[in-house]
Amino acid sequence: MTVYVDPPRWPGHGRFWSHLVSDLSYEELHRFAATLGCPPRAFDRDHYDLPSEWYEDAVRLGAVEVGSKELLRRLTGAGLRRPKRRGPPRAGTPTGAAGTPRGPSPAGTP
Repeated sequence: MTVYVDPPRWPGHGRFWSHLVSDLSYEELHRFAATLGCPPRAFDRDHYDLPSEWYEDAVRLGAVEVGSKELLRRLTGAGLRRPKRRGPPRAGTPTGAAGTPRGPSPAGTP
């Protein structure tokens, strides 16, 4: 089981945030987040947003500390990256039956 967390450098809502990802599956990520006590609403497409005060607990529970670029590289390499869509899909973009982008869908996504 490998879950990764980047340093809490992302500002928002008066605090700093980290990202928690898995390079194996969304199921692994959801299990780890539940153990950590993350509410389902903290899940954002392909990662959990963690407030800075939870960072040390995540590491203590086994999350591997990596930089933000390395975290993104591992997430993308695992095929689990689900970026925000900015506008309508481009012509020629592969889509599934319902017109949604193809790719892994998180089992049990909250």
